[in-house]
Order: sequence, then structure tokens, then C-alpha cells
Amino acid sequence: MTAKIYHNPRCGKSRDTLKLLETRGLTVEIVEYLKNPPSAEELGIILEKLAVEPRDLMRKKEAIYKELNLGNTELDRTTLIATMVNNPILIERPIVLFANKAALGRPPEAVLTIL
Repeated sequence: MTAKIYHNPRCGKSRDTLKLLETRGLTVEIVEYLKNPPSAEELGIILEKLAVEPRDLMRKKEAIYKELNLGNTELDRTTLIATMVNNPILIERPIVLFANKAALGRPPEAVLTIL
């Protein structure tokens, strides 16, 4: 089977998660999400599979999070997802999809639960 990883090659956790998948003998489809962000529909599906809300998948320490006032609880799901699509640096990484399930590789071993 093939696993899909939303990957940032500059991130140690992302590199470690990719290595973990490869050592398990999986074929891995690598999506460098900063260059090719998921669509709003794809991100919505990922959020459903992770069973989290958009803000839970945001990198809150990124400067743009504060600049865009994304902590504002009045912002709706659609707005938050669109903001993540337009500013993929906000998306926490790595995200792994496998067998119709998803896991966030923080720590990398967390993805083992879906393999």
C-alpha cells in the first residue's frame, strides 16, 4: 500500500516520519505542501480523518498566525481552512494518510497507529 505524507524537507520531525515510513517498506507519495498545498476540500478531509478542528492543526507560533489574528474565536471553519490553504506554513507537519486514516507525525511514532 501507499502512504501519503504532507512533508517539509527542512523539518526534522517530517524527515524522521518519512524515514519511519520507508523503513516499514511502504511506498510513500511525498507532497511538499509548502510548494503544493492541499485544496480546501483536501484539507477538510484531512481534518475529518484526524478528528480535529482547523485551529488544532495550525502552527500557532508562526508570525502570520498572530498577524492574521487567527486566535479570534469568531473566525469560522471555512475561513480558517482557506487561510491555511493560502498560507500553508500554518499547517502543522507532517501529516500522513494511509488506508483511509490520518495521523500527525508529532512525534514520528504517532503514525504507527494508522499503519
